[in-house]
Amino acid sequence: MLTPLTVTTGVAALLLAAWCGWAALRDQPAKDWHYGGMAVVTLLAVAQVVVGAVKLASGERPAGDGTAVFVSYLVSVAACVPLVALVSLGERNRWGSATVAAGALLAAVLQVRLADVWGG
Repeated sequence: MLTPLTVTTGVAALLLAAWCGWAALRDQPAKDWHYGGMAVVTLLAVAQVVVGAVKLASGERPAGDGTAVFVSYLVSVAACVPLVALVSLGERNRWGSATVAAGALLAAVLQVRLADVWGG
């Protein structure tokens, strides 16, 4: 995979989790600038899907027989933050921010797992 993109996406997701977690602790809903952060993490994850698809199409494969697992993690990473963004739109209170924080933390963990599946 592309290690700098994986690290950048993971760090951006952790920063988003901390930012939204701080908002939840202060009893605030997700604001417009939080959605901007979610868009950045989502764009990085979509870029990672494109890179992963290109690598798979060019014949590179994850270590072992993990292609299906790799693709499922790749799709999960790209879908994680947009799904919690939709949930936070419905929860216009502190729990919306907490949901985004949890989803962003999950996206960061999925980044680590994605790199692990690719590298073996």
